[in-house]
Parts: sequence; structure tokens; C-alpha cells
Amino acid sequence: MIIEQILVTPMAVFCYLVADKKNGEGVLIDPAGDFDRIFAAVDKHSVKVKWVINTHGHFDHTSGNDHVMKRTGAGLLIHELDAPKLGSISSRVLSRFVGGKKSPAPVSLLKDGDVVDFGGASLQVMHTPGHSEGSISLYAPGHVFTGDTLFTEGMGRTDLGDGSMKKIMDSIRGRILSLPDETVIWPGHHYGRNPYSTVREQKKYY
Repeated sequence: MIIEQILVTPMAVFCYLVADKKNGEGVLIDPAGDFDRIFAAVDKHSVKVKWVINTHGHFDHTSGNDHVMKRTGAGLLIHELDAPKLGSISSRVLSRFVGGKKSPAPVSLLKDGDVVDFGGASLQVMHTPGHSEGSISLYAPGHVFTGDTLFTEGMGRTDLGDGSMKKIMDSIRGRILSLPDETVIWPGHHYGRNPYSTVREQKKYY
């Protein structure tokens, strides 16, 4: 499986290109902006982007949906509880702040346990609420993309409307850190010293 971590926008968001090596089909997780950088990675690996996946509905992760979907023809996937955020007035206004636009509607809504297929690869949806009610992590053996639930040195905010400290701690301890110790954690923002971590490392802090 191909994994490219791409740092985008002044919000220090990590976009991820994840693709099947054999088939060349892939997904873009949270492609929030800096499209030249994103598509340099897509072109480098000759990936056909099948899906755009948002780990949650906050503008700093969704502002690039429109551009990427129009350019690739990809469908949008987001958890059912965060889908309403995409059409909110605040999301539309703030998306323009980072050079994006209002997001198109998703083609399908995700829930816990769903599997997103692309080529011969797949990602399993883990509902990990706390930063937002519909926050998800995406798991493939050896790797988990945690969005704003867990960073390499901290966690996402829980004071943004539908956030919850109890839920985010349950998500971190009960879901993410229950994965095998060698699992690589790919976070939604570059807020720490390291751009990625492991379950074993993060268990020291939680």
C-alpha cells in the first residue's frame, strides 16, 4: 500500500494519499488545500483517486473537497453524524479563509465498521468521537489515520460544540490504543515534533 503524508494549508493539516500499489486506485484523506502539492504526490504514483474521505466535518479538513472532487471525479465519504457540518454557513465562510469552497454533498455516509475499498486495498472505519460527534479514524493493518482525535503529542480540541473530553478519551484509550503496538499513527495535524507515532509510543501518555 502506498502512503504519502502531505502537509497542507496554514492550519498545518496532514492530507494523506493512500493507494493500492498494484491497481493504482486510491483515496485522499482530508485534502484541505495546497493542491499542487497534493497532485504532485498523486501524479508521482500515477494514482486514480476513487474517494475523498473526511475524518470529520470541520472546515480546515473539508475546504479542498470541491476542487479535488471536480479534478478527479472522486466521491466524498464522511461519517453520518458530521455530514451536516459540510453545508453550514460557518463552514462555507471559513473554507474561503484557507482558499477553499463549500463542500459538495457526500455520495455516501459512513458508520462504524464500514470498509472503504479501493483497488485491492481497503480502510476500515472506526467511529472515534470526542473532537466532533462524527469523527472517525481509518484503519488498515499496520496503520491508523486518526484525524483530530489523536496527534503525536496531544489530542484534538473538545470545546467546539459537539466535542466531549470523556468521548475523546474513550476513543483514544478504547479504540486507537487497543490496536497492535506496532501500528503507525498518522495524525490530522502537525502539532508535535514528529509527523507520526505508534500505538506503543502513545500508550506512554494515555
